[in-house]
Amino acid sequence: MEKTLDSVRGNFNTVRTGRASPALLDRIEVEYYGANVILKSIAQIAAPDASMLLVTPFDKSSIPSIEKAIMKSDVGLTPSSDGNVIRLSIPQLTAERRKELLKTVSKLSEDGKVALRNVRRDSLKAYEKLQKDKKISEDALKDLSNDIQKMTDDYVKQIETAFKQKEKDLLTV
Repeated sequence: MEKTLDSVRGNFNTVRTGRASPALLDRIEVEYYGANVILKSIAQIAAPDASMLLVTPFDKSSIPSIEKAIMKSDVGLTPSSDGNVIRLSIPQLTAERRKELLKTVSKLSEDGKVALRNVRRDSLKAYEKLQKDKKISEDALKDLSNDIQKMTDDYVKQIETAFKQKEKDLLTV
């Protein structure tokens, strides 16, 4: 369940708010010498101010392929290069784009909750199998299932808290 929560938070970080964050480019894959690699493994990503990202490739010959990968991605940014670094200017979000991003974050939140429920279901099945094999008693099964339900509820609340925080970030102009 902790991995699911971490995954949801990581997904939230890749959704763009009004300010620059190197996490925006975490999922971008670049074709580098015939293999797809993650951008941050072939370049340094920095945010010198709130509206700019600087991508400094370790190998200057990879700049065209990095620009191409950023253009293909869904981050909605246009790269500009001076031969040494790639600059990504982060424009202010329009109200329409904010609503779109809010829907995306809401879907990511719901996907996280579904994943938590799947973990709960799998755990309950495992405990029921143990009970059928007479390895735990019925009372122990009920106690364990109550504990799992409480744990699931706690993690769902944590996801909702993270969602509300991201929603607040998105709606702040």
